[in-house]
Amino acid sequence: MSPVSRARKRQPQPVTHSVTGLFKDVLNDFSALGAEPAPVDVELLASEVLGQFHDVPVEDGEEPLGLELIAFAQRKITPGAAALLAALKVVAETDVERKAADAGLQVVLGRGIPAPTWAGDLGRVRAGECWRTGDVYGDESSLLCVFSHGDQAYGLLALLDFTEGGRVRDLVVIDQPADVLGEMREQAEADPELVVFEAVEPAEAHRLIADGLAATDHLEDADVSEDYARFHAVTLTWCRALPEPALVPEVAEWSEAERAAVVEQFVAASGEDADAARAIGRLLLEHGLRTDPANPLRVGPEKVARFLEGLLGEEYELDADHEEAVEPVVLAWVQWTGERAGLTETAIAALDEAVADYLSEYADEDDSPLERYFDGVGDLSPSELADALERRMFAVPSLTTEIDDEEVDLDPTDAEQRRALVIAEADEDEEEQRLILRATIVDQLWDNEPADVWQTVERLNEGELDRDEIFEQLIDALEGSLVEGESLEYDADAYVEALGEL
Repeated sequence: MSPVSRARKRQPQPVTHSVTGLFKDVLNDFSALGAEPAPVDVELLASEVLGQFHDVPVEDGEEPLGLELIAFAQRKITPGAAALLAALKVVAETDVERKAADAGLQVVLGRGIPAPTWAGDLGRVRAGECWRTGDVYGDESSLLCVFSHGDQAYGLLALLDFTEGGRVRDLVVIDQPADVLGEMREQAEADPELVVFEAVEPAEAHRLIADGLAATDHLEDADVSEDYARFHAVTLTWCRALPEPALVPEVAEWSEAERAAVVEQFVAASGEDADAARAIGRLLLEHGLRTDPANPLRVGPEKVARFLEGLLGEEYELDADHEEAVEPVVLAWVQWTGERAGLTETAIAALDEAVADYLSEYADEDDSPLERYFDGVGDLSPSELADALERRMFAVPSLTTEIDDEEVDLDPTDAEQRRALVIAEADEDEEEQRLILRATIVDQLWDNEPADVWQTVERLNEGELDRDEIFEQLIDALEGSLVEGESLEYDADAYVEALGEL
């Protein structure tokens, strides 16, 4: 979404340690608004307050925090309480909360607190033009709707992801919509074969935003920006100034015969092995019907990426005999659907390049994690393979760790990455020497050299010790076998003898 730098700035958030403390801070914020704040500042402050409650689950029998805040403010005889309730009367997201805020405001006003002079201006925005820019494939789109408060124009920018049902991934309010509109137009003019820029009817814009918010809010763990919750309530408030949402075109069901006919058309055009093209083409069509029912044959790089993620995540079942054909068949599908959609040669070439990158990542990740544990074990019997798997999984139970707040998979066959997994698993307070010894033992178990280490583990397992306790004993044995001096060399015979005594 462009440009984030134009987003309305976030108000500093105080640190609170209780719901009551949070509510008091909210009242203080509204008390600090002054006598004549701009209506948009009040609306955005209210939206930001409600955004703090957006992802808080409501247990059975409990009231939403928004209603608790309204009840809390109603008990206070202060201008801040009146300001908050006047704002929530307009900006709260549900009819129940808006009515409760109105009732609470009347109670506070009845106690002699004057009504805020600006209250009647809240929510009185005028809707203007709506525009969108996006990729020619239709994977995602930035939708800009212009609203006016008096003489001042503001923009509401929503990022729509059509690979996941058109859901909203980002929301932002901007102060200079004309500048953003100019940037959108320039972007399309600079790359007309890959970027679309067009006006959107306000009723259609309302539908896209309303449906997109509903689709996102329905998810338990939606991948959205930090600003999504912050601008959620003000988005709903301003969208009430738009015409009623346009009707969603009815989507016709595809019969089995229609599905089969389209797949056979693809098979004939693909030039690939018919059985593989038929199997993978059927899955690609199924993915389109599930995620993009209005246009299942639409093709875009992100749509294909989601399909490949589905294959890796086993959302789609593919015969092992067809795994080798995934790359050529998917590329053939991209070419066939791209030509069918009337994309230009430039657009198809860019699409092909992007999908090829995704396919290379898919090929790298397609191997089962278990296969990494069998690297270099040689020709073994089934029972020996099972023993090798058990040994290496004891040494390295997880192939995933967190680096810079991002979860990553590491390759245990690489000594450096294996040691990174050991470090990630170790206790923060573990001494450096013992951590080095732990990594050494993991290497020994991985290579089964000396074999006495795994034999000792199996013996200790029979004594019902857990993995941490076993490792502590192994480290003690290795530490006691170290040769005197600065290096961490150990006496191999003494080490094997110590293991035998465990």
